[in-house]
Amino acid sequence: MLKDVVGQWPLPPRLSFDGVYVEPDIPSELFITDTTFRDGQQAFYMYYSVEDAVKLFKLLGNLDNGSGRIIRSEFFLYTERDRRLVKAVRELDLEYPKVIGWGRARVDDVRLVREAGLDEMVMLMSISDIHIRYKFGSTRDRVVEKYLEAAEYALRGDVRLRCSLEDVTRADVVGFVIPFVEKLLRLGERYGVDIVIKLPDTTGVGVPYPFASLPYSIPKLVWVFRRVLGVSSENLEFHGHGDYHMAVANAVSAWLYGASVNNGTLLGIGERAGNVPIESLIIWYTRIKGSLDGMNPRVLRDVIEVFSSMGYRVPTYQPIVGDNAFTTAAGIHIDAQLRNPITYLSMDPGLVGREARIMIGPYSGKSSIRHWLRLHGFAVNEELVDAVYERVKSLYDNGLRREPLSDEELTRIVNELVKLLG
Repeated sequence: MLKDVVGQWPLPPRLSFDGVYVEPDIPSELFITDTTFRDGQQAFYMYYSVEDAVKLFKLLGNLDNGSGRIIRSEFFLYTERDRRLVKAVRELDLEYPKVIGWGRARVDDVRLVREAGLDEMVMLMSISDIHIRYKFGSTRDRVVEKYLEAAEYALRGDVRLRCSLEDVTRADVVGFVIPFVEKLLRLGERYGVDIVIKLPDTTGVGVPYPFASLPYSIPKLVWVFRRVLGVSSENLEFHGHGDYHMAVANAVSAWLYGASVNNGTLLGIGERAGNVPIESLIIWYTRIKGSLDGMNPRVLRDVIEVFSSMGYRVPTYQPIVGDNAFTTAAGIHIDAQLRNPITYLSMDPGLVGREARIMIGPYSGKSSIRHWLRLHGFAVNEELVDAVYERVKSLYDNGLRREPLSDEELTRIVNELVKLLG
């Protein structure tokens, strides 16, 4: 496996198919975990202050809304500031999400978790030969010994484990991953606790296709852990990355094929191309289950405001939270939406604290302008509609504009034309 992957670099790893299908197996319970203060924070342009962390953690609690769907949030503990963040959010005394630690498979990292008063941690265990050789300069046998030693130290100290098999989508699943996880599970049995297995698609190479080959097929990975290793759905968690635009699709496939838990960040902020956005997980939860089950995605409006106050700009075309997510500019689309918004909007934007907007540009027809005028309190007459339409067209025909007009710009144009028309 190592030779094949390294030999292909710098080309993306080639997808292969084995003709073997696995069937969907949707768990009865689906959950979301948060890594905004771990993966999200390490990719942000600045560290969160304690005040920022408290605001965001409260919003996570408000998103969960007592539903118990957003169940955990993982935190670094390496610096004094990290530990202050953990102390501050724990003092909020929220039932959900539960605060847990994140660390490497090292005794010292386990001690940090215990000293912070936490009883659960994500323990990083790099599992691909690429990581074992080039990250650690080690061998399979040596890292397994180290991982098991750290895991047993944690279990002896009553720290529950979520073992994160880093880079599992580039690992030797049959030859290495399965035998190693069997040892982990036996260790858990010896201490009378369930060990959660976390499946990180660390470089985003995973795919949501059940007919693709291991290690890339997320459905097959989940199937192996469920059917070969006997890990229960509630003890399987997926962690995705967006390097190949597949993070959300892979997360959904993990749910559909038997993993109960999906890990994400607010707004998808994370390493490189980002993580699975929690807002997407909430919406996909609803599509799968047919209900929000108590979650309150209207809080996303406040999430956007807090990140904006910290200097973060949500990409305009980002689904659900971007400015353009529920905005229509094409005249033929706007005309249809005026008759019934469901024509081009598959859900009510109010569900996520947003509203449908129209934007006037070169392809906006007169009906769009007429509707915009009404929305913004102008007295509508056909002379004004025609004048605005011609002015807008001329701006683009003359090459003066390339992007749609903002509401402020269009308001200035309309006020000017109202005066000219008397």
